[in-house]
Amino acid sequence: MAESKRILVSLPNTLLDEVDVFVNQAGISRSALIREAMQEYISHRKRKEKEELLKQGYMLMGEINLKWAEMCFEADNLMQLEYEEKLSECE
Repeated sequence: MAESKRILVSLPNTLLDEVDVFVNQAGISRSALIREAMQEYISHRKRKEKEELLKQGYMLMGEINLKWAEMCFEADNLMQLEYEEKLSECE
């Protein structure tokens, strides 16, 4: 393991009791459990941040796509009207 530092963490007695039961059943140390929990928490937060950025990106792209669709719909309607006018002139 890489170089380590000791830290002091305060926990409510009820949580510490739960931790002790868990580590005894799992056969690991408190330190190992806390390390793993911290790594999982950080990974979870990073994943949530990425999901939020993706959500914002998809929302923005949805707005952009809607504007493009509206512009193209208007242009298509104009072309259809011009075509129908020219067609009626031929009759």
